[in-house]
Amino acid sequence: MVQATVFKGSKANIAVKQTIDLPDTLTGDKVLVRITYSGLCGTDLHYTNQDIILGHEGVGVVEASGPDAKWLKKGDRVGFGYEHDSCGHCHECLTGHETYCPERATYGGDKVDQGSLASHAVVREAFLHPIPEGMSDEEAAPLQCAGATVFAVLQEYDTQPTETIGVIGLGGLGHLAIQFAAKMGNRVVVLSGTEKKREEAMRLGAHEFIATKGKDQLSVSSPINRLLVTTSAQPNWHQLLPIMAPGASIYPLSVAFGNLEIPYLPLVFNGIAVQGSLVASRNIHREMLAFAALHKIKPINEVFPLTEEGVKEAIARLERGEIHLRAVLKAQ
Repeated sequence: MVQATVFKGSKANIAVKQTIDLPDTLTGDKVLVRITYSGLCGTDLHYTNQDIILGHEGVGVVEASGPDAKWLKKGDRVGFGYEHDSCGHCHECLTGHETYCPERATYGGDKVDQGSLASHAVVREAFLHPIPEGMSDEEAAPLQCAGATVFAVLQEYDTQPTETIGVIGLGGLGHLAIQFAAKMGNRVVVLSGTEKKREEAMRLGAHEFIATKGKDQLSVSSPINRLLVTTSAQPNWHQLLPIMAPGASIYPLSVAFGNLEIPYLPLVFNGIAVQGSLVASRNIHREMLAFAALHKIKPINEVFPLTEEGVKEAIARLERGEIHLRAVLKAQ
């Protein structure tokens, strides 16, 4: 019997180390993955008080496969993210939009009992993604959710290279959005509160940087066609809507509770849309990994040990806003 070390949320709102037994025999297309790196995402903070295995940005090595697994073999490097299963038969699944399947199994839900803050995980082969050659496990981990989230918006909704992409926030999601959009040929405008992150934004590929704090009006060299909101705090829409192009789209990407409040008339008179988006479908997820490997798109990570002390420190620092862009945990 394989025993796995896992880190679960608890009523005390801290990560707790536990040992669990994994199945003696793998069924269907289930695959046993030995985790080498796990990303830590802002979404994980919503589950530290729940009895689930934390983490949904896992990368590791295949150790064993069930009888229906066809493509992966022992030793292959793979990643997994937010979604673990879907029905495979509904309209959404059959059209490549399984992230919106009514029967989907996603991180934090009662259908998923695996997580990436662990020594091992058992995941369906159909929801594992091969890691491209030339991409390290450390680089691949944050791409399993953060990378997939921002890339999905740029691919799924027919972004054209002639469009201007706005990115609000230069954090874990935003720093990847800048890189993907720039490498796709788009003009990238980064909006942040102060000038503090200007140099880093430009280094990552931004063409223009706007500090918004204390300004009644903003000015851009080219109206924004697509605005990726990567912060959980509500932006100042009275500042932003005037710099949006007619027919533009707004994509709220972070996990936040409460209502999205936005002025009504500017949407109507300028044909501006607000588009919800979850993580990438499997097809787009794999396109994202290939694109990132080809164009050398890499997350900027702080690395912690995948131990009880390391997990607690990484979570505490993320809660305090002290992580520079992304946190990853390395198996010891």
